[in-house]
Amino acid sequence: TLLKQDLLHAEDCVNNNVHVQLSQNQFDALVSFVYNLGCGNFKSSTLLRKLNAGDSKGAALEFPRWNKAGGVVYTGLTNRRIAEQKIFVNGEYPE
Repeated sequence: TLLKQDLLHAEDCVNNNVHVQLSQNQFDALVSFVYNLGCGNFKSSTLLRKLNAGDSKGAALEFPRWNKAGGVVYTGLTNRRIAEQKIFVNGEYPE
């Protein structure tokens, strides 16, 4: 139940802040991104700014930049961002 509530918040954030048409895989990747980073970070991100400007390729290049916590690069975050980027770009979902 808690996961569903958290996902609904992430979905609402994407729906309320993205102003361009998204494919299902783009939406899925962004919900994962927002679920992990929070809506506030998403709303102020260059990723969202580029996406809403119609630059989906530029937006996709922003995913890997979000691989730090407390200024430290984490392998897990790097892997998560690469996975989200692959989902966003070509619908390649991890197994």
